[in-house]
Amino acid sequence: MSELRFTEDHEWLRTETDGSVTVGITPFAQDALGDVVYVQLPELQHYDKGAEASTVESVKAASGVYMPLSGEVVAVNAALEANPELVNEAPQGAGWFFRFIPANAGEVGQLLDQDAYDRLIKANAQA
Repeated sequence: MSELRFTEDHEWLRTETDGSVTVGITPFAQDALGDVVYVQLPELQHYDKGAEASTVESVKAASGVYMPLSGEVVAVNAALEANPELVNEAPQGAGWFFRFIPANAGEVGQLLDQDAYDRLIKANAQA
C-alpha cells in the first residue's frame, strides 16, 4: 500500500481519484488501543490541521483522531456507528473514519511515506 501517507499521530491517508483524502488509524494505533467499542465521527465542516476531528474509544482508552491537514470533511464512515469493530478488523480498509478535501492538496505528499512511518514505529518501540 505504498500510495498511503502517514502522520506521526498514527493516521493513514489515501488520496482518492476524486481528489478527496480518506483518513483512518494505522494497524499500529488500533493494536495499541485494543478492541474498539465506539467511534465519534466528525461533522461535515472545515477543520484546521491538528484539530481533533474524531474520537475512538476502546476497552483500554479513548483517543483523538486529528485532522492531518486543513480541509473540509465531506464524508464519514457511518458503518462505524453500528460496527466500531471494523476499525480492528480492517483499519486500512472498511475501518476508515472520514474523507476530506484538503485546502492544499500538495501537502499530502509531504506527509510520511511507508518507509518513514516504519522508521517512526521502530524508533518509538526503542524509546
